[in-house]
Amino acid sequence: MDLPRLLLTAMRPRQWLKNGLVFLPLIFSVGEAWRPTDPGLWLPLAAEAMLAALAFCLVSSAGYLVNDLRDVERDRHHPRKRLRPLASGALDTGVATAAVPVLLLGGGALASLVGWRFGAVLAAYALLTFLYSSVLKHVPTVDLFALALGFVLRAVAGGVAIDVRISPWLYLCTLLGALFIAITKRRHELASLGEGAAAHRPILAHYSVPLLDQMTSVVTASTVMAYALYTVTAPNLPSSGAMVATVPFVLYGIFRYMYLVHQRDAGGSPEEVLLQDRSLQVSVLLWGATAVTILLLARA
Repeated sequence: MDLPRLLLTAMRPRQWLKNGLVFLPLIFSVGEAWRPTDPGLWLPLAAEAMLAALAFCLVSSAGYLVNDLRDVERDRHHPRKRLRPLASGALDTGVATAAVPVLLLGGGALASLVGWRFGAVLAAYALLTFLYSSVLKHVPTVDLFALALGFVLRAVAGGVAIDVRISPWLYLCTLLGALFIAITKRRHELASLGEGAAAHRPILAHYSVPLLDQMTSVVTASTVMAYALYTVTAPNLPSSGAMVATVPFVLYGIFRYMYLVHQRDAGGSPEEVLLQDRSLQVSVLLWGATAVTILLLARA
């Protein structure tokens, strides 16, 4: 495998799917900040959101490289991570180290095209990423919130990039949903690695499957309640409460993901679960299509 391909693999392009959260404010501002029939409105906003997402891709990849450089020796003993370019020795650590500032500068350059407020959020995300790699991932429970906060910052950045106000409820739902994914990921790691889990990821010594299952129950209920309340109380959503029609898709998506984690031993890589499971893909598409349709009709 040639060097550019090895470096791209180490940048974890599949995980760029997470940066799709940047487009969430754009979707929820349909009919308010833009309409599909007016390219003069939505094209500039879509361009800003795209630049923002690309900036997050570069900065998040820099974070992944830093994390892999720190954990390279431990990853060499992991059943899956040992196949990564750095852990396998296929990619030189010097190349990866040199790529980090290049990616950060690239992300910063794109951020300057979007605006300083977006740049500030992106900088906060970069700081969080490096704090997670060095300190936060070793602190029980804090590691979960740090991971979840990264998702929230993506959503915040999306709103800042296109200059639209988003209900705090949406950020709360994003936080809870991200916590759900982070907790189930830890559960998968514990269940799949067994007694050697702590050797691969020391933080796992502070968790147990029963504890994580209890956390999942709390976060799942909170996520559904928060989203349901968001659909009927957010001031920027239809006062008719029509957005409640999207709640079943959220419920199904959560239940389907839990099924895959508990019955199919999935959850170690959330982005791969979404890319491979057709049922999850359909539920996300139906949720998005229903939400956009309701917002367009209500804001006509």
